[in-house]
Amino acid sequence: MDYIFSKMSQEQAENIASNWHYEGEYSFYDVDADEEDLAEFLDPKKREDSHYIVKEGEEEIGFFSFNDKGDSVDIGLGMKPELTGRGLGLGFFKAGLRFAISKYNPKEITLSVATFNDRAIKVYKKAGFEFVETFMQDTNGSSFEFLKMKYECAR
Repeated sequence: MDYIFSKMSQEQAENIASNWHYEGEYSFYDVDADEEDLAEFLDPKKREDSHYIVKEGEEEIGFFSFNDKGDSVDIGLGMKPELTGRGLGLGFFKAGLRFAISKYNPKEITLSVATFNDRAIKVYKKAGFEFVETFMQDTNGSSFEFLKMKYECAR
């Protein structure tokens, strides 16, 4: 599949925040599930060069955020809700990794995922990510357990 990455516009951010809603326990990942996350996502200055919309053809299929930390890049991502659970995650995720490596040339890529999200964890492991640690994070009005994972980039 040919994925096209471009900087996320305000209109795209607002569309995702308003219209991308996940089913069941995955509603945890709705952008509007946490007020602070929502405010940051909708702030063009905070999104600036870090948030990218991903299209396949003309269809928006997901987004990535990249936090450049020098030798490391921390990523976040979301796939359009109606596309999740259909076996498309690994290809989408690998495209994000290739983009991060070509843009930032990091030694490693890290991410954090809620420990209940077995579906995403399987994708990350298949892509070559390894477990680092678990930690608790306050979000969505409570405290949740997350798993930090990392990927060593070939240089």
